[in-house]
Amino acid sequence: MSSPQPQMPQAAPAWQAAPGSAPYSGGPGYTSPIPVVRTHLGNAIASEWTKIRSVRSTMWTLGVFVLLVVGIGLLTGIVVSSSSSDLSGENALSLGFFGLLLGSMCIITLGVLTTASEYGTGMIRTTTVACPSRGRVLAAKAVVFFLVAFVVTLVAASLVAFLHVAMLEGNGAKDPSGGEWMKATVGISLYIALLGLLSLLIGSIIRHSAGAITIMIGTVLAPLVIALFMFSESLQGVRDALFEYSIPSQLSVFYANSLNTASQSGPSGWDPLWIILGATAVAFAGAFALLEKRDV
Repeated sequence: MSSPQPQMPQAAPAWQAAPGSAPYSGGPGYTSPIPVVRTHLGNAIASEWTKIRSVRSTMWTLGVFVLLVVGIGLLTGIVVSSSSSDLSGENALSLGFFGLLLGSMCIITLGVLTTASEYGTGMIRTTTVACPSRGRVLAAKAVVFFLVAFVVTLVAASLVAFLHVAMLEGNGAKDPSGGEWMKATVGISLYIALLGLLSLLIGSIIRHSAGAITIMIGTVLAPLVIALFMFSESLQGVRDALFEYSIPSQLSVFYANSLNTASQSGPSGWDPLWIILGATAVAFAGAFALLEKRDV
């Protein structure tokens, strides 16, 4: 009986490159049908835009926001215009404050969900695989959310402002100046959008939706509640500071009758915008640093 012949090793498939060799290119003149391009911030922004407009939480939170701002604004205008209230010298735009204060809770919630929800579902792992640059992901989320929040707030605030000026003309309310229009529409919209952006960054830091929302709502309401229980005269300075620098008080500054009231203590004019901008910048730096250090 003859001994079995040794088997010859099979050649490696053409697509399998040997260790240390260049990847298979398909032979001379081969061009891959899949385009290979260098990704940039615009690609990340397009991805985040697809996310934010395709999830139901965006439509619900923004829908409730518009309903609160326009609904409460319209209701307030009807009540005041139908009463015998004399608004001589008063700014008709100031009635929009109430709806925006409540509506800001919706923007805060959406800001937190934009980042924290991805950690809860594990979607953040897919996001970082598609875009390994974590700083780029955070920047793209910030840009998309800020623009969405600003545009929606600007539309709602402007609509309420026009309604109030038209409805309260018979009650003696003065016509707003150009500066007052700017503050009550563009200024307040920038502030609300930055407040939502701050919530987004807190959500990135905390990585827990309920916890981050609780922190942000506490930031809005806690200073006023704490100040109400400071009865001691020795705490008067702290109490006044809590009142003046609380977020509701800063929102009301945008509806002041003048761009700068010298006799007013605390923030005035455009000061609240610079305050929230500084706080957001600090939070962004912290979120970016933690994002680079922690695992997803």
